[in-house]
Amino acid sequence: MNGTTDKTAFVTGTSSGLGRGFAEVLLEKGWQVHGCSRRVADLAGLRQVQCDLTDHKTLPVRLDELLGGLDHLDLVILNAGVLGRIEELHRTPLEELKRVMEVNLWANKSVMDWLHHWGRPVGQVVMISSGASVLGNKGWGGYALSKAALNMLARLYSHEFPDTHVTALAPGIIDTAMMDHLCEEADAESFPALQRLRAARGTDAMPGPREAAEKVIGVLEELRGFPSGNFVDIRQILDPEGHARLYGDRR
Repeated sequence: MNGTTDKTAFVTGTSSGLGRGFAEVLLEKGWQVHGCSRRVADLAGLRQVQCDLTDHKTLPVRLDELLGGLDHLDLVILNAGVLGRIEELHRTPLEELKRVMEVNLWANKSVMDWLHHWGRPVGQVVMISSGASVLGNKGWGGYALSKAALNMLARLYSHEFPDTHVTALAPGIIDTAMMDHLCEEADAESFPALQRLRAARGTDAMPGPREAAEKVIGVLEELRGFPSGNFVDIRQILDPEGHARLYGDRR
């Protein structure tokens, strides 16, 4: 541990992937970390509840149990999300798009609504978005739509949380279980954007969840330099040239 602090965080999706990485890094920095996910995370020191973020009736009850006794939160990271199908949009069933939207968008609205009703100070909210929300590459369908809507969710809630800094953050490409499908199963010939991911896997361009979480935690203060409600890609801060290359080519 790098010392203790009185800072308090709430992270969604802490049982695996990037969410677990966030919890690990914050705990080691001495933060008091609260988490929720469908599965229990085996992380010492994590205060957690099991919950389904898409169960909008039960979620407020679970958040009351986990966070109701706190007098503030310094940081909220809305991380939980699903990929959905990599498929042409006209071939993607509406029910599949609704499922992805439910997890990636409406679940986050439910958490933000609970925080607004809770009414206690929240220093910073980071909603985990994606470059897919802007690039609109072929095949990214429900994921791109949901993350684009999440960007707007951040902007709209920035008006309703005037004392909280809100960011929709693209954390860059990360080597999680999601990449197993994207790099090994999905059709890279039909969906060319996948080729960039496959080339990056196993290189510094695609860190693991723990390293990616450290990078995000490391730029929290710099995010406050952007207007609240903005979409920010972490590469704007850490790799401006790479960011320019990526967003300058939207084929």
